[in-house]
Amino acid sequence: MFDRIRTSVGRLVKSLRLEETAGGEKRTHNLFEAASEYVAACAEDDRDRMDEVSTWVSPEALSFGVSELACRAVIALARERDESPRAVARTLLGLPAA
Repeated sequence: MFDRIRTSVGRLVKSLRLEETAGGEKRTHNLFEAASEYVAACAEDDRDRMDEVSTWVSPEALSFGVSELACRAVIALARERDESPRAVARTLLGLPAA
């Protein structure tokens, strides 16, 4: 199992892409930075920003980061509302209580 995790993390690290800053320096974007910017752009319906951010990391890394962000957000809301994460997730998606 450890080998599988190490392989996945290795792929994520390799998936980081470089961006040139205003000063001409190269900068890599953290996959969680990309995920937070991408989700914020989705919430604001900013298609141009979503397109830009999706170039920061590989699609796999972005998907992983968005999934991790969703999990953390549901857990935080569940604690805040004193509800189960399952109930919160279903409510956010407009699904009936299970």
